[in-house]
Amino acid sequence: MSRPLARHEGSCHCGAVRFAITTDFPELTTCDCSICRRKNALMVKVHESAFELLAGAENLQEYRFHTRTARHFFCRTCGIYPFHRKRVTPDFVGVNVFCLDDFEPEGIPVRATVGKGMA
Repeated sequence: MSRPLARHEGSCHCGAVRFAITTDFPELTTCDCSICRRKNALMVKVHESAFELLAGAENLQEYRFHTRTARHFFCRTCGIYPFHRKRVTPDFVGVNVFCLDDFEPEGIPVRATVGKGMA
């Protein structure tokens, strides 16, 4: 069961990168690709129109691998991964919910996605 549609703000660990999303958290996802396994993030998918970068664009470092389609963003200062542009749906942003301020993911369904076998 999703939550009410609401705006949530978040940041990297040092606070240099700040962002906001609007979502009702219909589900959270994990992924088994090589980078997602290593960063162990729990993500929510939001359309780009529901995502706003509030501060720190100059502090973001982009990383692409494999097909170079998905765009993973990290803070240059603290190294935290707050979000990425999705590979299959590039008009969506995958947001690391552990970077959201005062957010607890309990009770939201978690779906495991298969990224490891994507060609």
